Amino acid sequence: MRRSGGEPKGSSLPIGYEEMLEEAYSKIPSIGLKHERFEVPEPQSAIMGSRTILFNFKEICEVLNRDPVHVLRFLSKEMATAGTIDDSRVIFQGRFDQDTLKRLIDRYVRDFVMCPVCKRPDTRIMKEKRLHFLICDACGARSPVRPV
Repeated sequence: MRRSGGEPKGSSLPIGYEEMLEEAYSKIPSIGLKHERFEVPEPQSAIMGSRTILFNFKEICEVLNRDPVHVLRFLSKEMATAGTIDDSRVIFQGRFDQDTLKRLIDRYVRDFVMCPVCKRPDTRIMKEKRLHFLICDACGARSPVRPV
């Protein structure tokens, strides 16, 4: 038989439902206000001689919330070329069209930014010993990622 409060007869909870709910909410990481839709800027690039310059590299890294060195390492490895950061832009050795850069940035977002569980971009990369993990601040998931 239940009492009017919905608790089984004879049970006594040390704290009430509202207190437990508040405690649970306090343990959920807060997420800053993000854009309603996650949009990565289109790469703005130019080919000058045998070099490709990505002008808005710093802006892309800020939107992705990733270290520019990590993004540069990924792009350089995927394009099998050398790249150097120069202020807010990056210079690659070789000729690469804008579609190639866009495709590689999209792959970086899929592999190193988006949470595989909840599909949100509110993540960070943490290194523990020799392993790298993608930690989601939205759902708390922890997924292994390959090192770059």
